[in-house]
Amino acid sequence: MFTGIIEHVGLLHSLALSDVGGRVTVHAPTLVGSLEMSKSIAVNGCCLTITELHGERFSADLSAETVSKTAFGADAPEWERGMHVNLEQPLTVGQEFGGHFVLGHVDGVGHVSELRPEGVGGESWRFGVEVPQEFARYVVPKGSITVDGISLTVASWDGRFVEIAVIPFTYAHTNLRDRVVGDAVNLEADVLGKYIESYLEEREKRFGEKEHL
Repeated sequence: MFTGIIEHVGLLHSLALSDVGGRVTVHAPTLVGSLEMSKSIAVNGCCLTITELHGERFSADLSAETVSKTAFGADAPEWERGMHVNLEQPLTVGQEFGGHFVLGHVDGVGHVSELRPEGVGGESWRFGVEVPQEFARYVVPKGSITVDGISLTVASWDGRFVEIAVIPFTYAHTNLRDRVVGDAVNLEADVLGKYIESYLEEREKRFGEKEHL
């Protein structure tokens, strides 16, 4: 489990894809010393297992499912050596919980619709993402959303586009500063909403009635 608070940004060393999966290697000198083989790490919000450590880099294998359901495979030409990737280690007992419950299980791929400065001096940013139709039901105004592993708050929502107010620190310390319109991003919905949906669907299936919240 993660929190969506990005503490490290790595550089993509390589991404190799095939019909049966792939392998990603990340240069992460500020983080690699605390990593261990077979442990989990979130790369742009996707929970992966570390399969190799070498120097200041780590590698993780990608299943065919991961490639098909995340931005790793959705827009592979965007992945260029040296691009920034958001990194987060799993939450440990006693660690501050600063974001929201993030599982690292990507629900869909969205696309950047805008990224523009706003506010006094243009130090803050307005970040827009077009979400896929099947993801839209999980978006709640003022609720939480994970974009490329970053815990963010929905500022406005029109049924298709999410708008997020990004503070200068988040912009400077994540890969948001590199994003351009059209880029693919990993999306994860708030897991609490998914549990509620599952409960209501199961209740309707069993009792033939809908809950009214």
